[in-house]
Amino acid sequence: MTMAPLTFQGLRRRLVENIDGPLLAIALAIMGFGLATIYSATMYTTDRAAAQLTNLGVGLLAMWLVAQLPPQKLMRYAVPLYVFGVLLLVLVFPFGIKVNGARRWLSIGFTRIQPAEILKIAMPLMLAWYFHKHETLRRIRHYVVAGLLLAVPFALIAKQPDLGSAVLVGAAGFYVIFFAGLPWKIIVGMIVTGIAATPFIWSMLYDYQRRRILTLIDPTSDPLGAGYHIIQSTIAIGAGGPFGRGWLQGTQTHLGFILERHTDFIFAVFSEERGLVGNSILLILYLALIARGLMITAKASTLFARVLAGSITLSFFTYVFVNMGMVSGILPVVGVPLPFMSYGGTALVSLFLGIGILMSIQSHRMLVKQ
Repeated sequence: MTMAPLTFQGLRRRLVENIDGPLLAIALAIMGFGLATIYSATMYTTDRAAAQLTNLGVGLLAMWLVAQLPPQKLMRYAVPLYVFGVLLLVLVFPFGIKVNGARRWLSIGFTRIQPAEILKIAMPLMLAWYFHKHETLRRIRHYVVAGLLLAVPFALIAKQPDLGSAVLVGAAGFYVIFFAGLPWKIIVGMIVTGIAATPFIWSMLYDYQRRRILTLIDPTSDPLGAGYHIIQSTIAIGAGGPFGRGWLQGTQTHLGFILERHTDFIFAVFSEERGLVGNSILLILYLALIARGLMITAKASTLFARVLAGSITLSFFTYVFVNMGMVSGILPVVGVPLPFMSYGGTALVSLFLGIGILMSIQSHRMLVKQ
């Protein structure tokens, strides 16, 4: 028996199968803004923009592959991926590459990877699998175990030090625990404990992290040091005005006042060039992305799919809120990229893996009989 040849229509149908059109369109629209801003931020050189296009291709391939897997198969990878990610975090300390005083990267020959990015996907997968396993009988001890599973990678990432990634991994894990039914009395207790532990937490911070928090209150107290990023980024945002200076016309960017302008502080570049109108469009796109994710979450038919989709969606919100907050001077600078805008290979691939998981949950949801 011979197989019928694959026609163009069949190939096209196979390529778009399980792909959520609105979700992909929104992500690519944001990517379009990101590529244009990266080109401007890197002084009209095409190297970074071309590399980001390559990263986009890898991210889209990863998204497509994950979208083809039903959530039941995704569960099989939860434990191995979590263990693998934690192992890589441990290997960072003896073998990691040190960049700007932090040891966060591992070299794998042809490229380097940031293990913390793996945990941004592995952490919610692991906790979603754990709560799905104990769905019928959940006790306080299950939330304690989940907290310990979250604490291990959080502590390892914070030790690198990489407070920004630690916050994102911690948030992704907490969202799963919250959606799994964490009692409010425990949440209140955690808040009270956190407030009471503030002096201890402050003593555990590195000196540069303390300076960032202190300069948040008064950036002018150290205008050439810890307060420099905040001062220059807020000047750039204000200089954009209603309609912006125009693409490639940002003086704060092209005179070199904004550092990390193609990564963590790309929003300052975008704001100066596009102004309030451009920022509004970008915010609408992010809100549409989050709204679509919440719709998928609401339609999920299993606990695993529901808590996983909810965690990934709110993680996107956390990315945007923290990045825009630190660039505009309302949050400390913690090194969080702006999703689908900032330059970065591992981060972009992990974001598209999250998109792929949402697509998998959407396209493979079970029909519930009325």
